[in-house]
Amino acid sequence: MKNSLSIISTLVFALLLSTAAALAAPSDQSDVRAAVQHIFDQLKNGQYAALYDALPASARTRISRERLVQGLQRSQNAFQLQRIEIGSVSVSGNLAVVDTTMFAHIAKPFDGDGKLVVQQYLIREDGKWKVATGDNETINRFLKSNPGFARRFPIKKPRALINQNGKWIEIPLGQRRS
Repeated sequence: MKNSLSIISTLVFALLLSTAAALAAPSDQSDVRAAVQHIFDQLKNGQYAALYDALPASARTRISRERLVQGLQRSQNAFQLQRIEIGSVSVSGNLAVVDTTMFAHIAKPFDGDGKLVVQQYLIREDGKWKVATGDNETINRFLKSNPGFARRFPIKKPRALINQNGKWIEIPLGQRRS
């Protein structure tokens, strides 16, 4: 009986310690959400040079800061970002996937409100979350090394929609609308 009481009190103490530790440290999910919001805010505010630091090292070896900035500057007249909705967040070790919907006003040829539904992949490097969305080489390498995560969260194709008469109409990506 005394042993049972000792075991129970030890388990309760361990549970209290783990709960306190969980409350003291921010969760991976909240860190990932904060990283996605911060990166979106930088993009929305035209802080393109700073966005370069949000890329994984493998992506930075393939594109220079200057080339990234120039590419993003060329696209700034096509749309004006408005807000992001951050949906479910799943984290496994140094890999995270986040469902997002980004809203923007789109210029020509639509001149209307649009949204892009995108599954964002992030990789933790040196303790910081880096956005790897669009970097299929990096994403595939991490998914291969995490097959369980890859089965649960396969890469989804982005979806673009435009608001016409109060209804969201899907637009095929990579094609011009007539």
